[in-house]
Amino acid sequence: MTESASFDDLLAANRTFAETFDLQGFDGVAHAGVAIVTCMDSRIDPLRMLGLKAGDAKILRNPGGRVTDAALEALVLATHLLNVDRILVVPHTRCAVASNDEDELRRRVEESAGVDATWQSFHVIQDQLATLAQDVHRVTSHPLVRDSVKVGGFLYDVDSGLLTQHV
Repeated sequence: MTESASFDDLLAANRTFAETFDLQGFDGVAHAGVAIVTCMDSRIDPLRMLGLKAGDAKILRNPGGRVTDAALEALVLATHLLNVDRILVVPHTRCAVASNDEDELRRRVEESAGVDATWQSFHVIQDQLATLAQDVHRVTSHPLVRDSVKVGGFLYDVDSGLLTQHV
């Protein structure tokens, strides 16, 4: 398969999507006032799990669903410029960065890559609920996030589809 052919299936799907595209002229704000920080795990469908649709929420994804510096920057912008007044921080069960240690992840990546990965950090999570509380606190204590913004910490169960609020 040529490099350009590597994406043919996705480009074909995009053309089908564009045939019924109805978000032209959309203003880009979060119409439900929601921002979600969650993991990149493909078992998570952030909009559907909350009964939302395209245009309702700002979605930030990274390994472990962490409130990183980049996520925090996006949340500040979202709360001031994009109509966000509720933030959900949502890690999930059976997460690779919460169920492996740093050495194990490095070993697995090194084995796959065929090159040394000892220098790469994966920010593993030792205690998922304690980390969730810390991440929620990072948001609520930020001087540019208004006190009126509601912030909750939830754990998503990838086997049942249910959210449980912990913070």
